Amino acid sequence: MQMAFYLDQTRCTGCYTCVIACKDWHDVPAGPATWRRVLTIEKGKYPEPFVAFLSVSCYHCQEPACVSVCPVNAITKRSEDGIVVVDQDACLGKDRCGSCFDACPYDAPQFGSEEDAKVQKCNFCIGRLQIGKQPVCVAGCPMRALDAGSMEEMKAKYGLMQEAVGFSYDEKLRPSILFKCKPEMPTT
Repeated sequence: MQMAFYLDQTRCTGCYTCVIACKDWHDVPAGPATWRRVLTIEKGKYPEPFVAFLSVSCYHCQEPACVSVCPVNAITKRSEDGIVVVDQDACLGKDRCGSCFDACPYDAPQFGSEEDAKVQKCNFCIGRLQIGKQPVCVAGCPMRALDAGSMEEMKAKYGLMQEAVGFSYDEKLRPSILFKCKPEMPTT
C-alpha cells in the first residue's frame, strides 16, 4: 500500500491553516523549517489576473530521491504504507551533509536554523493515522481542499490527475499526490 495526498486546487484559498496546523501539531519552531508550505502562483495582468495556490509537503514518493542519497540511511521508506520517515539521531546534519535537500525537487527535507540542524519533514502524521485520524493538515483545512488515504482510495475518489498549476509530476520519483487542477484563464 502507498499513502497519498490529494489537493483540490479549485478549493484552496491560500489561508495557511494547513501550515499552521502542521507546525503546531509537530512543535516545529518558528524559523525556516516548514513541513507544509503554501505557494502562490500568479499569472496574467489586470483586468484578467490569475491566482492559484499549491499546498506543498513531502509527497512520499514511490521512488524517493532523498532515501537513495542519504549516506547513513537516516531517511527510509516504510514498506507497510510507503511513508518516508526520518531518523534524526542518524542524520549527519545540514552542515555535514544536506544531500537529501539537494536531491529533492519538491524541497520536502527541511532544516531549522540551529547549528548543524538535523533534517525534518512531513511524516504523514503517523501517530494520527495509527488511531484512525487524518493528517492534521487535512483535518484542519477549512475549505476541505486536502484529503489523504491510500493511493488506491484517492484514485477511486478523485481520478488520476497528477498535474496542477505550479507542480510538475516526476515520472522517476512518482510522488504520491493527486490533484483537481485550477483551470488557467485563457489569455486574450
